[in-house]
Amino acid sequence: MQIPVTAILLAFGLSLLVTPLVKKWAFKCGALDRPDQRKVHKRVMPRLGGLAIYLSFIIAVTLTCEITLQIAGLLVGGTIIILLGFLDDTRGIPPRVKLAGQVVAALAVIPFGLQVQFLTNPFSDEPITLGLLLSITVTVLWIVSVTNAVNLIDGLDGLAGGTSFISALTLAGVVWIEASRAPVSSQGQWDSIILAMILASSIIGFLRYNFYPAKIFLGDSGSMYLGFSMATLSVMGLAKSATFISVIIPVVILGIPLLDTTFAIVRRYFGHRPIFQADREHLHHRLLKLGLSHRQAVISIYGVNVVLGLSAITLTLISHKQAAIFLVILSTAILIMANKIGVTRTDSKAAYIPQPNKQQRS
Repeated sequence: MQIPVTAILLAFGLSLLVTPLVKKWAFKCGALDRPDQRKVHKRVMPRLGGLAIYLSFIIAVTLTCEITLQIAGLLVGGTIIILLGFLDDTRGIPPRVKLAGQVVAALAVIPFGLQVQFLTNPFSDEPITLGLLLSITVTVLWIVSVTNAVNLIDGLDGLAGGTSFISALTLAGVVWIEASRAPVSSQGQWDSIILAMILASSIIGFLRYNFYPAKIFLGDSGSMYLGFSMATLSVMGLAKSATFISVIIPVVILGIPLLDTTFAIVRRYFGHRPIFQADREHLHHRLLKLGLSHRQAVISIYGVNVVLGLSAITLTLISHKQAAIFLVILSTAILIMANKIGVTRTDSKAAYIPQPNKQQRS
């Protein structure tokens, strides 16, 4: 497979050019993020940055790639998500409506062949075949979970975008390794590699304006679109493999948003708080409380994401027994680190914030 240099450069250039235009339009259409007790920023900011990434990605893909059935599914589902995010960024929509929209977007990709059809069995060489209903359920749960996980970590300038950039490159690398050594690689694997690189290029162009101090935020349109795209690309590239590790790798690649979300749920449950009630105890909040600057906190999380990315690549290169040992060590290290940082506990009731009427940044 040849690296799609033209598509990568086109996506990067478009992202650099389109983002300032989207920024201006965000002020005109009222897609603004205003400071409050929950947020880090101190001034009104445009929050429609996801539209710039979406436009850059979809134009680059349609102009340079052959649109297969699965690619069409990704574009259709992504369009639903970006429209949902646009409504939330401009008008604000209830959480239940937003969740319903995410489910619709996840369901929309299934007729295009983007679904998890089986799960691997760590105790047998025979995979566990999923029936139609269970296959749809697992696919929707995965896509919606990752979509919301990336949405939740969008709390500091450049955090969600940079994390997604690293994850996209890692996904491309892992799938490349898997496809290169497979007896017969699927078209979906090669498509996911190309699309992940184009998505990464669109993100890095946007980060020119989103890294601290940001001139524009991703907004829900951006964080949900990135989460949705990463979840769908992982299904396209890795869900067809019959190895046990292929099930774990997407979780490792998307470790930061998934772990932060998991710890938030556990923290709120044991704190006897509503699962969906916002707090100031996410990973980025904790790092700021430890004395790190805004930029230092973001770069530190980037560093952890790189380690997880390298771990995912390592898992593809070692035996299953070695991988199991490696996962135990990695999981133990993550839990120790999380406990030291404090993301698994809540220091006070003041950390919780009343549920806002409109969706706001985590």
